[in-house]
Amino acid sequence: MYFLYSFFLSLAFVALLPYFIWQAFINNKYLSNFRERLGHLPEEFRQAARPTIWLHAVSVGETLAARPLITALRARFPEHRIIISTTTATGQAVARSRITEADGFCYFPFDWRFSVRRSLASIRPQAVILMESELWPNFLRECQQQQIPVLVANGRISDRSFARSQKFGFLIRRLYALVSHFAMQSEADARRAIGLGASGDRVSVSGNIKYDIGDASQAAQLAEIAAQLDAAFALSRSPLIVAGSTSDGEEEIVIAAFEQLRRNNDTADVRLLIAPRHPERFDEVVRLLDATRFRYVRRSTLSQRPEPALVGISPSAIAGLNATLTDARVNDSARNAEVILLDSIGELAALYRFAAVVFVGGSLVPKGGHNILEPALCAKPIIVGPHMENFRGIADEFTRHDALVTLCGSNDQQLTAALHDHLAELLTGAERAQQLGENARAVVNDNRGATARTVEIIASLM
Repeated sequence: MYFLYSFFLSLAFVALLPYFIWQAFINNKYLSNFRERLGHLPEEFRQAARPTIWLHAVSVGETLAARPLITALRARFPEHRIIISTTTATGQAVARSRITEADGFCYFPFDWRFSVRRSLASIRPQAVILMESELWPNFLRECQQQQIPVLVANGRISDRSFARSQKFGFLIRRLYALVSHFAMQSEADARRAIGLGASGDRVSVSGNIKYDIGDASQAAQLAEIAAQLDAAFALSRSPLIVAGSTSDGEEEIVIAAFEQLRRNNDTADVRLLIAPRHPERFDEVVRLLDATRFRYVRRSTLSQRPEPALVGISPSAIAGLNATLTDARVNDSARNAEVILLDSIGELAALYRFAAVVFVGGSLVPKGGHNILEPALCAKPIIVGPHMENFRGIADEFTRHDALVTLCGSNDQQLTAALHDHLAELLTGAERAQQLGENARAVVNDNRGATARTVEIIASLM
């Protein structure tokens, strides 16, 4: 089975090679991490003698979710190294900018036995933690053969994933048998894990780690970023809509609703901040804004930092950000821009505090939605589209407590109208907006505790 899997994985890699090459030259993707993904990690990984915990988070969402767990692991195991791996460049940038407790960062290896073995030989983990649902057969098999326990933390199985996995029951059961323990977000997720082949004594319900956000060290870092960007863009001067983690097909809807708001006397002074989910789409959103009459500014024009798609905000860069912004020409056009494009990595969470209303993207189009907890922690009224499949449990919890506005509509015109109406209602109805925001923060506070339960499971495995 593993031979056939590796064979077809190699065929797929060869078939997709032209696409990888095209992306490498057009969007500068993959080249910087290709060597690490073959298992050639920095030499300092191999030289360290301390016991190591390896945590893997696929991309941005999983990386942000892992932050409270990493903080708790650092407190519980102070003598251990903590190595963080990601699959995507965006996730790597966020990890390096937002996770200060880690001892090292790398890319997850391609799932060939030779690359997996090289990575394991360099890191030599005492335990491996996989965030949410990232399971790779050769990696899991090598961990089992080397007697390295593997925990799936904050596990979830969506409706679509469960239905798809059931079609490959025999293979999935073999895969699930290689995991030491599944710490699932909910009872429904736990039942699905057992239904797909996990032994009941290796499955538990820990809750959702994503609720355990807002630690003091991160708060200080985000506050510094917020103060500097507020000085640059005057974010707190007038009502601000923050459209975070937007995807292809959503900016047009957001901009159309914003254009209507600007024509209304009650909301004529509102401003818009757009933060696309993927860095490679920054220029595409610029072209959309060029087609409007809005005065807009790119956040990157006020910074001399390297390309944000590849480099996050490291602690040293944070220290120097103030000087960078001072040296940049911050003029009235930036402060008076009607639209701000946040073409950077790792800064969005710091700016939710300035929002009068937040729209969280990936939800107007069938992308499954994105995390709504960071604006909720800031007690902001939150709007999402109808596609929240990847965060269904969280969205349902917020809806039950009147802490979320979910738009209805079957086409762009209907969604634009719905978004405009709800934005107008919340921008002009301070009492309703405040109540939604307070309810959202209460939901976050009431659901904390998953991190502590997960750390206890990790400790038992180690």
